[in-house]
Amino acid sequence: MTSEKGKLVSTRRVYDGRIIKVDEDAVELPNGAMANLEMIRHPGASAVVPFLSDPASEDPQLLLIRQYRHAADGFIYEVPAGKLDGDEEPIVCARRELLEETGCTSSRVEHLFTFYTTPGFTDERIHAFIATDLTRGEQQLQRDEVMTLETVSMSRALEMIRTGEIVDAKTALSILFVAGFRLGR
Repeated sequence: MTSEKGKLVSTRRVYDGRIIKVDEDAVELPNGAMANLEMIRHPGASAVVPFLSDPASEDPQLLLIRQYRHAADGFIYEVPAGKLDGDEEPIVCARRELLEETGCTSSRVEHLFTFYTTPGFTDERIHAFIATDLTRGEQQLQRDEVMTLETVSMSRALEMIRTGEIVDAKTALSILFVAGFRLGR
């Protein structure tokens, strides 16, 4: 019988960047085999699905950002999101990113679920939230953020996922989670 966990034998930091760190880990796997793994260490992030209208309404309105992403070679649709700063609580990060990227504050932010983005090579986890009862304000974008806001209905957002217009995984997964488990659509 194999154990449920592996054992870290050694680790060596090979890169220490502003957002990520890269380690080379020697690991004894649960089956006893040894593996050398390259691991991207990430502080984690929060993402928030902001609703402009009551999510329980027939076809609620939500707010998406259309953001330039160099890795995607252009603009993509996303929910507001960003990395945790230091030991920041995920809900604090969600509220901060909502304000910075949309200019909105919310009297009601609720945790949906937490997921690993790509567990084959990174420990990054994203904490997904839903925000309702929004108050609009001005975006507080950072110098390296290029984005616009777009209001879409839930039915339109789901169609954008189906047709591949929304290609960002955290966005698609968070919207689908809300639609399937919070709204029962």
